[in-house]
Amino acid sequence: MNDTGEMVLPLVVRIERDAPPERTDALEAAAMAVLGLLDDPGEWAEELRAWQAGRIRKVVRRARGAEWRRAVALPGRTVSHRTAEVRVHPPVPLDGWPRDLARLQVSGTELADTAEPGPAVPPVLWENPALRMSAGKAMAQAGHAAQLAWWASDAAGREAWRARGLAVSVRTADPGGFAARVGAGLPVVRDAGFTEIDPGSYTFVAEAPWLRGEVIRRAGSNPRG
Repeated sequence: MNDTGEMVLPLVVRIERDAPPERTDALEAAAMAVLGLLDDPGEWAEELRAWQAGRIRKVVRRARGAEWRRAVALPGRTVSHRTAEVRVHPPVPLDGWPRDLARLQVSGTELADTAEPGPAVPPVLWENPALRMSAGKAMAQAGHAAQLAWWASDAAGREAWRARGLAVSVRTADPGGFAARVGAGLPVVRDAGFTEIDPGSYTFVAEAPWLRGEVIRRAGSNPRG
């Protein structure tokens, strides 16, 4: 049993065999799903507070067909974003997943982009080009970056974000650009190293006009993917 009381935010991405989503669309949808819950937790406010009081862990699982229909039948919200559908569920104890979510596959979620993404619209979540992450891992990390950016935004920044429909752009930075953004004090995700990558790796950095120039990295309380 989970004696620490640790909570996790479940995310489910729909991946049908004959129509998988574009990778960038799935990452953006995951981030937008997290943001929607942060902005309006609704009936899950208590669960959200308990989750945010600890490590903001997120786990992405994949579903198709009947699996997806069972996931949609559970409490949660679905974000449809271009080719992607991602469902976010209220936080649950680390060892207390609903059965229909616990049985879904979590590892090896791979997606690709078949075309170059269009122009980026801020906020932009920049992926570290030096890391190799599965799509599922990257979706969780993009969600972390969006959450850190939300926490770092003031009231005016959040209102500007709402006016954009809480949209984000996910792009892969060039090596020098990624390092410069980390050095600028923008919201950056440092991974705990539980899966796929080394502990302490910087995975994503968030950039928006209302975040530029603020030193808000939360060393010692970074989310764990």
